[in-house]
Amino acid sequence: MAAICVFCASSSTLDQKWLDLATRTGEEIGARGHTLVSGGGCVGMMGAVADGARAGGAHTLGVIPQSLVDLEVADRASDELIVTGDMGSRKNIMIDRSDAFLTLPGGLGTLDELFEVWTTATLDLHDKPIVLLDPDGFYDGLLAWLGQLADTAFVRSSALDRVIVVKSIGSALDAIEERVTGT
Repeated sequence: MAAICVFCASSSTLDQKWLDLATRTGEEIGARGHTLVSGGGCVGMMGAVADGARAGGAHTLGVIPQSLVDLEVADRASDELIVTGDMGSRKNIMIDRSDAFLTLPGGLGTLDELFEVWTTATLDLHDKPIVLLDPDGFYDGLLAWLGQLADTAFVRSSALDRVIVVKSIGSALDAIEERVTGT
């Protein structure tokens, strides 16, 4: 099975529907026998996806910088918790330890992580699938803007093709499994 890195919001002030989405995503990752790789936080959607994954039987790996551990937001229930010196090291470990990437709704940190794996994929530094879960059109504006960048040649169309956009958790995991495990 695959080690799936999930990028998502860590805000604790989100609407319950986003926390529920994260919980269901984690539960499905576990039910399908995958490992969850996360940013190692215990709050917001990040905490919900990890709790859901454990409830579904998944092994969980959290990667978190010391500065966030110091703020007491580390997911100490993780099966494995790696503490890094900085955010850059965190992202590098998450990329190295993952077979695929799944981005849920989120803010600046989530976008930073998405663009990091997307950029490194377009530079052929990895060939791991990148899936964007876009429920309710959450990312419509971003995707439209990126399409405009391709129209003006600031972004290659082939780069846009590196990200698989889906509307449901099941479709997201099906896309990952098809590309990673061949099922």
